Amino acid sequence: MTRQRPQPKPGRPKYHDFITDIEKGIINTPEFQRESAWPIEKTAALLDSKVKSQPIGTFILWKTNQRMGDVKDMGNLPLPVTPDDRQVEYVLGGQQRMTSLLVAY
Repeated sequence: MTRQRPQPKPGRPKYHDFITDIEKGIINTPEFQRESAWPIEKTAALLDSKVKSQPIGTFILWKTNQRMGDVKDMGNLPLPVTPDDRQVEYVLGGQQRMTSLLVAY
């Protein structure tokens, strides 16, 4: 019997829901991700695209019960610890954009 692998699930969460999930510790950044490095100009361009309803790229999240070393802050904003009884969604792609959106919120 073969074990079924989880399949990617595309979604379009609302900006507010995305930010709320970060603030609740549901979405977190694993330690292996680099520090936030975007200059203010890139963040401003991202926000301009968001305001104009232009695409801002894709975020890749890994939903898992496994615990990795979590980053304790995102853009110098402290992040809560994900409760042990919850799955966590680790940011694998789009961390710089996500950090910029969180800081701008």
